[in-house]
Amino acid sequence: MIEEMRLRGLGVIAEATLPIGAGFTAITGETGAGKTMVVTGLGLLLGQRADSGAVRAGAPQASVDGVWIVPEGGRVAERVREAGGDVEPIGDGRAELYLGRVLSSEGRSRASVGGRPAPAAVLGELAEQLIVVHGQSDQLRLKSAAAQRDALDRFGGAELVAIRDRYRAAYDAWRAADGELERLRGERDARSREADELRARIAEIEQVDPQPGEDVLLAERAERLANVEALREAATTAHDALSTDDEMPDAVSLLAEARRAVERASASDPALAAFVEPLAELGYRASDVVTGLSAYVADLESLDNGGGPQELAIVEERRAAIGALVRVHGSLAETLDLLRTGSERLVELDDDDDRMTRLTAERDAAAHRLDDDAAALTAARTAAAERLGAAVTDELRELALPDARLVVAVEPGAPSATGRDDVTILLAPHPGADPRPVARGASGGELSRVMLAIEVVIAGTDPVPTFVFDEVDAGIGGAAAIEVGRRLARLAETSQVIAVTHLAQVAAFASHHLTVVKSNDGSVTASSVRALAGPEREAEMARLLSGLPDSDAAIQHARELLSLAHS
Repeated sequence: MIEEMRLRGLGVIAEATLPIGAGFTAITGETGAGKTMVVTGLGLLLGQRADSGAVRAGAPQASVDGVWIVPEGGRVAERVREAGGDVEPIGDGRAELYLGRVLSSEGRSRASVGGRPAPAAVLGELAEQLIVVHGQSDQLRLKSAAAQRDALDRFGGAELVAIRDRYRAAYDAWRAADGELERLRGERDARSREADELRARIAEIEQVDPQPGEDVLLAERAERLANVEALREAATTAHDALSTDDEMPDAVSLLAEARRAVERASASDPALAAFVEPLAELGYRASDVVTGLSAYVADLESLDNGGGPQELAIVEERRAAIGALVRVHGSLAETLDLLRTGSERLVELDDDDDRMTRLTAERDAAAHRLDDDAAALTAARTAAAERLGAAVTDELRELALPDARLVVAVEPGAPSATGRDDVTILLAPHPGADPRPVARGASGGELSRVMLAIEVVIAGTDPVPTFVFDEVDAGIGGAAAIEVGRRLARLAETSQVIAVTHLAQVAAFASHHLTVVKSNDGSVTASSVRALAGPEREAEMARLLSGLPDSDAAIQHARELLSLAHS
């Protein structure tokens, strides 16, 4: 429930604090004093669209802050924590939730949830769990088929909602299978062309059969074959410099002679002995290089014997084939990747016929389940409609419509995610009259009472923490207004109720009475909100009754109403 709300710079309200609390709170005030701004402020806190026109003239911004009492571990607290905020535990499993909204005169707005900035959409999500607001626009919304169906489903309670959720799951499954099937059918020619193109590309790659890194190896091989004479000359020169059969000294022989000379003289000086091992190592390494160069030159000789020019031509031909693939696909790695992924995609495309057969079976099975669930949902709605019609009819009798009869009709409609039913709320205002849709057959006052009666009845199966009624008593008066007040008080037994009203007969039944008081300093209109009790409340009730807060007769009448309401 809402514990407190603070308004600043909103409409005619410069600054006001509304202490609300549990039970039924009535908000009254003179025309233009800003009563509707209270509902506007609540709307901002609940994520509704921000209108810069609501900012007080001359003020840079308007702000609304609210304190809610919520279960410490419920869905509301969980969503707040998901948004990065938190609630403040106050004991008994309850917690305080702080919500805020700031609206600039330029039209920008920002919201806070549980002490942290959050998108206004989060406020809207929380609103679904916290509050139901009814105003003149909501009465108009009651005329829509969707709102009437939702009202029936709320009345049907958890059992009906479970059936509706099961239907929705079946509908989604059918829609997914049917949509995929239609997509495959619509793309059949394109997918067939894609498969043919992939098949051709894969065949071209498989014909060449490139290997990872082969382009680099072939480039190296071609370079060697093209420069074999220069390579042989360099290797032979290096070999002969290190080791030769000629009488000319070579590096290996000179290293061996140096090692022997050092070994002979090392006995005379240990310092010289330290060079023996490095010289021996250089000799061994030189010998290894000679062996390697011999093998390298022999390998070059094998190239000549194997037809070097012919092999070069073969290598260049292979490079050309791989190069053609690379030019098409970007690189050898991308070519090989296409071979892998393209083969997988081709398997998928070639499975289209079998897949369509499977999807057809899935869609048909889902359609059968959908038919069963739709029938169950229609049956549940039909049964709930009879109960709702009877219960609301009883309420209307108590709301000064003794001969009215409400009928909730459930008829076949176009299939949708919400079922296959058209739900219409019909009203027969007097005996002998045919029930007509409330959209056409109910006056404003009757529609207000129908809406209130429906909420009172639905609250028994689907309670809402807080109801806000903005002039739900519009178009009524007298005994009907008294009964509206009684119903709001009854609704307040299980929910918090806030009602903006201009009728004393309604306000009399409130457990808390707030008034929006307007003052004028000659230039700026400001409003404040005061809680009323005792003589002040009687004076406000007298003003509502007669426009004369000091009239003895009106005050006496106000006392009678208060006594009636709380007897």
